[in-house]
Amino acid sequence: MNIVKLRKQLEHYFIEDIGERDLTTELIFGEHEKGSITFLAKDTGVFCGREVVTTGFLLLSNECHFKFFKKEGECFNQGEVLLKVYGPISALLKGERVILNLVQRMSGIATKTKKAVDLLNSTHTRIVDTRKTTPGLRMLEKYAVRTGRGYNHRYGLYDAVMIKDNHISFAGSIMKAVERVKSQVGHMVKIEVEIESLAQLNEAIAAGADVIMFDNRTPDEIKDWIAYVPKGVVTEASGGIQLEELHAYGQTGVDYISLGTLTHSVTALDISVKMSVKEEEKQHESI
Repeated sequence: MNIVKLRKQLEHYFIEDIGERDLTTELIFGEHEKGSITFLAKDTGVFCGREVVTTGFLLLSNECHFKFFKKEGECFNQGEVLLKVYGPISALLKGERVILNLVQRMSGIATKTKKAVDLLNSTHTRIVDTRKTTPGLRMLEKYAVRTGRGYNHRYGLYDAVMIKDNHISFAGSIMKAVERVKSQVGHMVKIEVEIESLAQLNEAIAAGADVIMFDNRTPDEIKDWIAYVPKGVVTEASGGIQLEELHAYGQTGVDYISLGTLTHSVTALDISVKMSVKEEEKQHESI
């Protein structure tokens, strides 16, 4: 994860929440009063967001210290303590809601991704995400997918060519669209073409596509069509694939399965935060 970018994003999130000041906290607590907060799991899942925790609280106070009971990507059970943060009460209260929200969402994505990988149960086919991410959270959400043992598709419109049905319609054909791209793009950029029929598959192959996406095709269709794909051309299945269908899609021999559901409709894990002013700061572990 890009720590410089993470720091800037967290600064923006804190400005949105804190504004000019935390009115309640500043009226009750002084700057030097110390305490601790505990992140407690109320769900079972995969922990994700360590850098968010440390970077976020240290932005608010360099006197914060941390003790993690779970590693990044480690599974946890309901009722387990995930981590503790020690420091000025004012910093803990100002940061806990933003940081907790992010950790809950990232852990939810990591958990769902791990479930998908386990259900697929393949040594060849990989689970990848899509661009169906929350605006402003793409870096964190794609990181959470990797934490759950999935892989990332393209990050945005800028890092790969992906010719979809609308591009094909406007260009007139797959061949014309690919030819226009190849006449301008550098050799380091891959070209993926989305296909929905055997005729489109043959046209994409003839045009020299690097990646073929079988869009909204059944496992049986992909199993039949993939025999036409030359060796060296990467294949991907996409389009409304449900978790319970993953094993069947994995049996087709496809290289990747992309799932928008990993990020666009994921449920955040339930993690609570408990405050204490009785924790001895001697118990902390500095990072």
